[in-house]
Amino acid sequence: MSRAATRFFLTRCLLPLPLLSPRWRQRRRGSICATRAFAMAASGFGGGEAFRLSAAPGAGLLKLHKGDITLWSVDCATDAIVNAANERMLGGGGVDGAIHQAAGPELVQACRKVPEVKPGVRCPTGEARITPAFELPASRVIHTVGPIYDLDKHPEVSLKKAYENSLKLAKDNGIQYIAFPAISCGVYRYPPKEASKIAVSTAQKFSEDIKEVHFVLFSDDLYNIWRETAQQLLSQFEK
Repeated sequence: MSRAATRFFLTRCLLPLPLLSPRWRQRRRGSICATRAFAMAASGFGGGEAFRLSAAPGAGLLKLHKGDITLWSVDCATDAIVNAANERMLGGGGVDGAIHQAAGPELVQACRKVPEVKPGVRCPTGEARITPAFELPASRVIHTVGPIYDLDKHPEVSLKKAYENSLKLAKDNGIQYIAFPAISCGVYRYPPKEASKIAVSTAQKFSEDIKEVHFVLFSDDLYNIWRETAQQLLSQFEK
């Protein structure tokens, strides 16, 4: 199915629910989730390479996909995508702009309600905030700000905090499935190989708290780098 057709499915199934009985709304919610699942599978998210995050019984999984993170979801209830935001949280370029566009105008309205910690800053670098996902297929959006590689004095610390605080926020809000982009690997120019090691190793720390940590990468190069890192760090747990 084409991306345009997939977007049609997602948009139609996410129209506001009328104020009818709770039983009707529950049936409607089930229909929405079924349509979302179909659209996500049609977009290539049905599989994905998987790795155990640790050797512990019941440990969570790390899954890799190549595609559009705005189309990702698992159960419409305990899933969240991570937005590589800026400190203002009002949208921008790259994945940030794509997420805001797909979520609809309600997302920026919700972001405006997040208190500023100082003028123009709602989410400092390395921290994370959570909002509803509105017209996105996932249930929540976790917004985090990665470091600008050439300007941050300790970019590895800031990037680790961005992943770590996103996962902590997910855990605190009952999120069991979370999908990350390659934070800071676009216009912020973080070297992808270094970034992948920080991303995967930080995800390992939450192996008993989150059922599945997904990485949705937009290019073959990023996907291959993340896969190589996952094989290096996690293949021992498959034995």
